[in-house]
Amino acid sequence: MLDFPRWKQAWLWFVTLACALAALPSIFSVAGLAWPAALPDPKVNLGLDLAGGSHILLEANADQVRRQRLETMEEDVRNRLRQAEPQIRIGDISTKDGSVTFMVADPAQVDAAREQLQTLTSGAQLTGQRDWDLQVLDGNRVVMTPTEAGVRQAINQAMDTATEVVRKRIDALGTREPTIIRQGADRIVVQVPGLKDPTALKNLLGQTAKLEFKLVDQAALPSELAQGIVPPGDELVPYADATKGTAPIAVKRLGGIKGDSLTNAQASNDDRTNAAVVNITFDQQGGAKFARLTTENVGKPFAIILDGKVLSAPVIEEPILGGTARISGSFNTESANQLAIALRSGALPVDLKVVEERSVGPDLGADSIRKGMIALGVGTLALMVFMLMTYGHFGIYTNAALILNTLMILGIMAMVNTTLTLPGIAGFVLTIGAAVDANVLINERIREERARGRRVVQAVEMGYKEASRAIFDANITNVIAAALMFFFGSGPVKGFAVVLAIGIATSVFTAVTLTRMWVANWLRKARPTDLAL
Repeated sequence: MLDFPRWKQAWLWFVTLACALAALPSIFSVAGLAWPAALPDPKVNLGLDLAGGSHILLEANADQVRRQRLETMEEDVRNRLRQAEPQIRIGDISTKDGSVTFMVADPAQVDAAREQLQTLTSGAQLTGQRDWDLQVLDGNRVVMTPTEAGVRQAINQAMDTATEVVRKRIDALGTREPTIIRQGADRIVVQVPGLKDPTALKNLLGQTAKLEFKLVDQAALPSELAQGIVPPGDELVPYADATKGTAPIAVKRLGGIKGDSLTNAQASNDDRTNAAVVNITFDQQGGAKFARLTTENVGKPFAIILDGKVLSAPVIEEPILGGTARISGSFNTESANQLAIALRSGALPVDLKVVEERSVGPDLGADSIRKGMIALGVGTLALMVFMLMTYGHFGIYTNAALILNTLMILGIMAMVNTTLTLPGIAGFVLTIGAAVDANVLINERIREERARGRRVVQAVEMGYKEASRAIFDANITNVIAAALMFFFGSGPVKGFAVVLAIGIATSVFTAVTLTRMWVANWLRKARPTDLAL
């Protein structure tokens, strides 16, 4: 128990000093001192409650998910029955009253149509229901109605995707440790520490970034478009830049290309006009679709639509076969960069609107840090005085272990890039107080062994050996509690759990391993005949 060869001592000191030195950049930052730029500077990130920042609550439009499912099913039905062998002819498809309804031209093909359309439906998770209810009425009228279980599944999938897209967009802004969690069925909470002006963040998160390429219907009459009347199968889309007075245009509702097959988007400048543009790249399947669209429609205009508004409607002068395209519009450098970020991170499957916004100033965080440091300093000083008065020489080792434990917690938090919140400070103070428990158990056990008549070395060895069992049992229980809080908690609860778990590991290391090494070296050199305990 008291045998520490030189290699082992060197290794223990290396681990201790490496973790402790990693805490220095954070200490310098809190103290307002400059850290040398040539040295590594791992720092503990401060949470929203300490560094200030922005809190935004986003709400999804669940009705939009329902409408999108109807539109997608309408197009899938057309494609599936057109590709059937033999082809199944149907009449116009209606999506009124929340159902996809159409007539099969040949009643003899109704069963074949049912078999084809059944493959477009699937199970709604573990509910035992299908996501679409397929019925045949009046002999040849097919009605496909989304089930509630299917709608709930679609909304849940859309919210999961939206949460991940929001996370990618915020990470692309260069922020650190944002808190992004779902709240309820259709809301997302976004907290970004250190962000003082949330305007750019709101603009980026509020942008769906749904990119579409659709053919312009040149047969539509301008007089009818001015009255909001469009030919069957078309939709009316306004221009994004309404200041130019450009009238809305009619585009084909189906048959275009969506931007979900993009692989990259980068902001750049036009070589001729120096205007800000966004260059996009499709994947293999999307590039093939884009090449086919431009090849079959040379000389015709097609609209580039972003979030339901036309950016531009250029004429296809020649086939575009390289799988790349350029988006131009009324962009400046900042808006082009934001659009590129939004397109790279993916389109939001549903519109999100800001329903709540709060900005937390850094003054509250600075006051919390100041009070937390006072509490930590007073508590640590009181513990150190108590340990010196109670255990004398062994109290010096305990105090040294306590100081190193504090530095190691900060250092490890900085190295793993964790975020410190106000509950984390509470966990920090709690860990420092609990760190002394191990030394108290060890010192008291050594006293008992000396009282039983054991020699000094035997008493110390038995004290560490017997006390270590209770120390490890107690701390394993604390680690289990911290793990449960981390996996089932969120936000500040997770921050508390992280600090608690790190503090438990470092306190056991410093209180048991380091102090035992120091005591072993002292016994070997001083060879005391008694212990002042």
